[in-house]
Amino acid sequence: FNARRFWILKLKGTCRGRFTAALLQMSWHKANANASRFGHSAQTCRALLYRRHGDPAQVVQLEDVDMPSIGPKDVLVKILAAPINPSDINMIQGTYAILPDLPAVGGNEGVAQVVEIGSRVKSLKIGDWVIPKDAGLGTWRTKAVLAEEDIIALPNDIPLLSAATLGVNPCTAFRMLSDFEDLKPGDTVIQNAANSGVGQAVIQIAAARSINTINVVRDRPEFTQLSDRLKAIGATHVIKEEMLRRPEIKQLFKVCPKPKLALNGVGGKSATELLRHLQVGGSMVTYGGMAKQPVTVPVSALIFKDVKVRGFWVTQWKRDHSNDESKFRAMLDELCSLIKQGKLTAPLCTEVGLQDYSQAVDAAMQPFTSAKQILIM
Repeated sequence: FNARRFWILKLKGTCRGRFTAALLQMSWHKANANASRFGHSAQTCRALLYRRHGDPAQVVQLEDVDMPSIGPKDVLVKILAAPINPSDINMIQGTYAILPDLPAVGGNEGVAQVVEIGSRVKSLKIGDWVIPKDAGLGTWRTKAVLAEEDIIALPNDIPLLSAATLGVNPCTAFRMLSDFEDLKPGDTVIQNAANSGVGQAVIQIAAARSINTINVVRDRPEFTQLSDRLKAIGATHVIKEEMLRRPEIKQLFKVCPKPKLALNGVGGKSATELLRHLQVGGSMVTYGGMAKQPVTVPVSALIFKDVKVRGFWVTQWKRDHSNDESKFRAMLDELCSLIKQGKLTAPLCTEVGLQDYSQAVDAAMQPFTSAKQILIM
């Protein structure tokens, strides 16, 4: 058991190893006498595991998994709710930037409640709501024993679905609106994928800061209903992708300043069109590539408009700031304040019981998905 403990600690120091360490901790008892003070043997949890990469419908299985006893700096949590994000699907498929050693527990986001704490835990107490600080903890399970240092507390008086979906999309939106351009009230941001989780968070955070948003979505039969829904949460303008290539777009810029910032979650031609409408010296930040097509930057945009082309990955931001929790804490505090004021709501969600995970995974992979699938434990 001492050797097993060594390998868990060693694995935690690597990007891929965090996934394996989390899973090993579920299966092995920790070799620490302090853990026995709770007086119970290893518990089990229900977890969505995959042992190979591939089609999630084929490789994800709901299984009973042993959990370890609680170490002095660990907490036992009950997972309350966990979303199914595109990055979760990509990890299972084996196409994401970081991949777990297998077998692995699915899910990188969610909210849990602390039900038991180790003897040396200082920052958390029983009843606290917590979310992961980083990817790799495996949130698609009913319970988990987690290290205190791997989670961070949230107020437990915000809506459950807001808490469950706070750690990825709103944080991505917050950082992109804060870190790339000095946006003032009255400035404009243009974005594609405006109906995505990130897109909806961008709309609401920008509206709270009195920043205009031009929101680009693909054409669809229910475009009018979608436009009305996005405007109801604060969108200034909602347009179809085709309009970016039409002369009528010039009329829009008579009532709305040209954008300082473009946010690209699609790639391909859509990203090129966003670039065309940036102010001189503006920035386009890419955070996703749903079209699976490269971003093409016209030479003229670089030479004559001096646009800046950047990328953003919230996982990397969290890791870059892992030694100083204050920025992450300040961001979460501001986002939770917006939630409490009713200025930031969760995206449209469909709640699904863990036992019905297969239908939730299937729904999450459908095109034109308008609702985020949330696993309720």
